[in-house]
Amino acid sequence: MKVVLFCGGLGTRIREYSESIPKPMIPIGNQPILWHLMNYYAQYGHTNFILCLGYKANIIKDFFLNYRAHAYADCVVSGYGANVELLNEPAADWRISLIDTGIWRNIGERLWAVREYLRGEEMFLANYSDGLSDVNLDDVAERFKRSGKVASFVAIRPPLTYHLADIASDGRVREFRGSDRSDLWINGGFFMFRREVFDYMRDREELVVEPFQRLIAADQLLAYKHAGFWRAMDTLKDRQVLEDMVERGDMPWRVQGTSGAGPKELLMAI
Repeated sequence: MKVVLFCGGLGTRIREYSESIPKPMIPIGNQPILWHLMNYYAQYGHTNFILCLGYKANIIKDFFLNYRAHAYADCVVSGYGANVELLNEPAADWRISLIDTGIWRNIGERLWAVREYLRGEEMFLANYSDGLSDVNLDDVAERFKRSGKVASFVAIRPPLTYHLADIASDGRVREFRGSDRSDLWINGGFFMFRREVFDYMRDREELVVEPFQRLIAADQLLAYKHAGFWRAMDTLKDRQVLEDMVERGDMPWRVQGTSGAGPKELLMAI
């Protein structure tokens, strides 16, 4: 299945990096978080990507146009750099469509903008480009196919704990307690759609607002509850958590223990 990744946002909540590079290109370890996410999909055999670009699109294009496999693999160099032998060559190639969908569009508008590149696809995957998970994608796909629904998303428990205050009308605090997240589930991305999802969409609409409301009304939206690892890189603290995990070699999104795939055939469209 093709994988649509939304890469065009401004990343204002992690401005320390996003003022110079787009959020998907912020490094986690030696590779951009976008690379980690694409590698996750590649592990399940999904290597045909459509990147919806926007903010600083040229930086993402340059990364893939100048991609060097040996920069992410052990290698032997000889001839003063003229010869490079990869010791752990990537297992598969990626096909990447780099589509400029504009700077100021929301997620729904970006998906709508690339619908022609999904013509003929019975089903496809889609996701934000700033989060990682160990959710079993094969299991998600199997449940979705059996359901017959038009759309699905992975539901996760919020990774942060808040302290809830029970406050009376006069301002007196009656109780102060930790939040109970046992019944609280939020949208974690990792979408799966049938082509019919575009029948529920209109131009200029946000994906999880109006289209999802129509899907709910038609009983065509499925949630896959995932209690395992999930982390979005919304803030500098989130980035540091992921960076520390990579430093420890704790990368649950590498669900099959592969060293990663690499892009070979690139398709650019503007």
